[in-house]
Amino acid sequence: MSGVFFDISERRQGEVALKHSQERFRAVVESAYDAIISADDRGNIASWNKGAQTIFGYRAEEVVGRPTTLLMPERYREAHQSGLERIRAIDDVGHVGRTQELYGLRRDGEEFPLELSLSAGKVPEGIFFTAIIRDITDRQRVQEALKRTVEKLKKTVQATVRALTSALEMRDPYTVGHQRRVTDLACAIAQDMGFSTEQIEGMRIIGFLHDIGKIAVPAEILTKPGKIGEHEFNIIKTHAEAGYNILKEIDFPCAVAKVVAQHHERLNGSGYPKGLSGSEILLEARILAVADVVEAMSSHRPYRPGLGTEAALQEITDKKGILYDPEVVDICVKLFTEKGFAFA
Repeated sequence: MSGVFFDISERRQGEVALKHSQERFRAVVESAYDAIISADDRGNIASWNKGAQTIFGYRAEEVVGRPTTLLMPERYREAHQSGLERIRAIDDVGHVGRTQELYGLRRDGEEFPLELSLSAGKVPEGIFFTAIIRDITDRQRVQEALKRTVEKLKKTVQATVRALTSALEMRDPYTVGHQRRVTDLACAIAQDMGFSTEQIEGMRIIGFLHDIGKIAVPAEILTKPGKIGEHEFNIIKTHAEAGYNILKEIDFPCAVAKVVAQHHERLNGSGYPKGLSGSEILLEARILAVADVVEAMSSHRPYRPGLGTEAALQEITDKKGILYDPEVVDICVKLFTEKGFAFA
């Protein structure tokens, strides 16, 4: 008798524990802010929590037993039914289990954005589905506001670049044309090197501003015809650090000021202003160095006629690995000789 008693007692304890577990589970489901909805393999709603009522506006007695298509805009319903039929046909739920963003339909007919996490399982009665649905209306509003803020910041950066470029143009029209052409070549090199869209945009800002420090150089030196003396050249060389000092406090989306400071550094340490070498020089500065030299040699300067693109490409090829980054040089040469790049 004692054995039977203990067997019944253990069974009773198990039933009580199961009941408590189910009650706890129901409490969790009912207290969730997200909608938790289950449906059978026909797509009919089997359970509905308070979160679902809050999000969709229906009470449980209004939706249980009705198709889940009630909760979705017309444009999703055909694909939904086709998906259910496919799952029933192959009796496989393995591909279900992903999170996606869609639109739902409230009781009052309003569409709203939602995040859907769908899972499926098998019971003796067939396949059942459980959907956890989150209303992401507020999240999308925040994302849209953030997007507008980012666009506004981009426009502010562009306006800042234009203002600085215009200030330089008033003193030295030649330099602005040079900066535009260097920018075009530097961005083309960056693109061929696999830079992202954001990185190329950063390269564009850098290109347009790389000589902004020449604002600090007397105009009579910048526009002087004929040979420039050593003292005058030393004054011109200060433009790299001057550019850094002008730009360092502006919160650009990339290291604009540092690249501007380094664009006359050379791989072997013979450049200026700090004599950096090798990997001490940022990649963007190494790209800019090549683009800058090619444009400068190709174009007319106040103190000499242009030497032509062929001479410029020969110069960077001869100094490849010595003054200029080999990969950057190779890409630059291919742009001109194989891909039809030309200065506008």
